[in-house]
Amino acid sequence: MSPYHSYPVEVFYEDTDMAGVVFYANYLRYIERARSTMVRELGVDQGAMKEQEGLAFVVRKVEADYLSAAKFADQLEVRTQIEAVTGARIQFWQEILRAGEVIFTARLTVVLINEAGQPARLPANIRLLLH
Repeated sequence: MSPYHSYPVEVFYEDTDMAGVVFYANYLRYIERARSTMVRELGVDQGAMKEQEGLAFVVRKVEADYLSAAKFADQLEVRTQIEAVTGARIQFWQEILRAGEVIFTARLTVVLINEAGQPARLPANIRLLLH
C-alpha cells in the first residue's frame, strides 16, 4: 500500500442532522474531497483529462463502515491510500479520524469511463503517477 495522504475537515453545523451528528452521506463527501485532492497533488488533472481525452473517474464500488459519530465543530482527518492500480481500476482505502481515533473506514473501487460511459483503460502516464 502507498503512504497515506492526509486531508483536514472541520465539521460545520450544516453537516449535521437532527440528532446533531454528521449526516451519513457527508462522510462520502469528505472522502471524495480527500481523494480528489490526493489525485490532483499526484499530478493528475481530472479537468484536463475530461476536456482533452473525454475520460473521467467514477466510483464503481464503496464498502463503508461507520464506527463512531462525528459532531459539530469536530476536527477530522481523512487519510487516503492507494491499495492497487490495475489497467482499468484503482482501489483506495480511506479512513476518517477524530483526535487519532478511527471513526469511519471505506474501501473504494474507482474506474475510468469515456464520454459514452463505457469503461476505459487507465493511460500509462496516469498509472505511473498513481503508483
